[in-house]
Amino acid sequence: MLVLWVSVVAATALAAPDPGAGGQRRGAAGVWPVAPNVVLVASDSFDGRLTFYPESQVVKLPFINFMKAHGTSFLNAYTNSPICCPSRAAMWSGLFTHLTESWNNFKGLDPNYTTWMDIMQKHGYQTQKFGKLDYTSGHHSISNRVEAWTRDVAFLLRQEGRPMVNLIPKKTKVRIMEEDWKNTDRAVNWLRKEASNYTQPFVLYLGLNLPHPYPSPSSGENFGSSTFHTSLYWLKKVSYDAIKIPKWLPLSEMHPVDYYSSYTKNCTGKFTEKEIKNIRAFYYAMCAETDAMLGEIILALHQLDLLQKTIVIYTSDHGELAMEHRQFYKMSMYEASAHVPLLIMGPRIKANLQVSNVVSLVDIYPTMLDIAGVPLPQNLSGYSLLPLSSETVKNEPEFRNLHPPWILSEFHGCNVNASTYMLRTNQWKYIAYSDGTSVLPQLFGQSTNGCPFEVKLLYLSSDPDELTNIATKFPEITYSLDQKLRSIINYPKVSASVHQYNKEEFLKWRRSVGQNYSNVIGNLRWHQDWLKKPRKYESAIDQWLNTHSNPKKNLNKS
Repeated sequence: MLVLWVSVVAATALAAPDPGAGGQRRGAAGVWPVAPNVVLVASDSFDGRLTFYPESQVVKLPFINFMKAHGTSFLNAYTNSPICCPSRAAMWSGLFTHLTESWNNFKGLDPNYTTWMDIMQKHGYQTQKFGKLDYTSGHHSISNRVEAWTRDVAFLLRQEGRPMVNLIPKKTKVRIMEEDWKNTDRAVNWLRKEASNYTQPFVLYLGLNLPHPYPSPSSGENFGSSTFHTSLYWLKKVSYDAIKIPKWLPLSEMHPVDYYSSYTKNCTGKFTEKEIKNIRAFYYAMCAETDAMLGEIILALHQLDLLQKTIVIYTSDHGELAMEHRQFYKMSMYEASAHVPLLIMGPRIKANLQVSNVVSLVDIYPTMLDIAGVPLPQNLSGYSLLPLSSETVKNEPEFRNLHPPWILSEFHGCNVNASTYMLRTNQWKYIAYSDGTSVLPQLFGQSTNGCPFEVKLLYLSSDPDELTNIATKFPEITYSLDQKLRSIINYPKVSASVHQYNKEEFLKWRRSVGQNYSNVIGNLRWHQDWLKKPRKYESAIDQWLNTHSNPKKNLNKS
């Protein structure tokens, strides 16, 4: 009876129209008599759980807390793809990843794609961008591209340096990420010298690299970014006593995709509790530095008397695992990786409001147009967030239920050897892989504040770390969620398309390097493993290229 009851609850929660279903897309246009300015600050790799209790107790984030007190915070905001370029492509296009085919960090939007900023400019907004954009095709390293294209090959190679920390032992050293601070200064100067003189509304975008880990040249040629780097000044903002040491499953019990990710991220070796705690502490300190740059923008708006005329939005492209699930980086649907911060404050935005609805980064596009009073296109994957946050939008069911009670996230890039799809509802997180049959799916119980919800089933209420996959324990719920996922995206077909794309792109690249192929591929980020058995790994690639379907890999084979 209990299983049946939970199944009914799940089915009821999913009974909502898909994006683009019949009916007019409604927003909150007309909320402001005079169009407000808009500032969007987007960081990289910021764990959204740090913006609410209890994770918010681990590090001091005064300006995020200011936004929470004076605006609306979304407790269950998610990336649509937990990696830089595809996530940002979703945010700038308002479309799910499979619709723009932003498969990896090399494959994003066309440089001439019409973004929400382009549309706002056409409707009278002055526009400016500073810092990290990373939503168009053609960027990131050769190694990053090849690792993504060859993720279906039957080999297992470490692609990253071991995660490590690096401390600047100065209590007065504030500006650690110099590039971000320079871009923050440029944005502040633009506000002072340009925006403050405009008679038209403006929209400003600031993209930050922090708190993304820093490059690790000590790991050798074609190094990745596995260094968590900060100073004593920022480390003092962290409460060491509040740092949680994440629980890990034994390597033999990990989901096969997680094992592949952990291995390729160089995390399957031994780590002391001190190492893990330091990595997490340094990461939190990097988040504190990020918060300070957000603060520079807020303070400048206040000093220029623009704060009361400006909508300020803060978010991130994805989170950071920081050694949860024996991994760092992102590329995962676990909370640390997929959960992002999303805060909005400004004129006619409700203050001190916490919204529990599940939302995602594709909602940024329609929200921006809604602020500008621009009619929302019918083809968007996202929904305006103003009906959930504006003071003046009617509190009626037809307004409050505009956003469906689920979000979609998908991943097709490096460090994960199967296309991954997450359907997140208020009650459940369902994760499907590849064709839906060759890799075991995952199911976790969730609550509307981001932590597993309390029901009478012990293994749901006692699994905040998402270590217990209950997909086989609840086959009816798993089936129902899978059917819902398939109604949103034909994920087996998408997985097959990505598989074919990877082969085609790899072949193009191999032809482009010609006779230097063996030398180039052997000296990418995986070179320390590759050069031990180069012929073996080249042979594995040849076998993959000659296989018409996804090969069944032995994940323990190196």
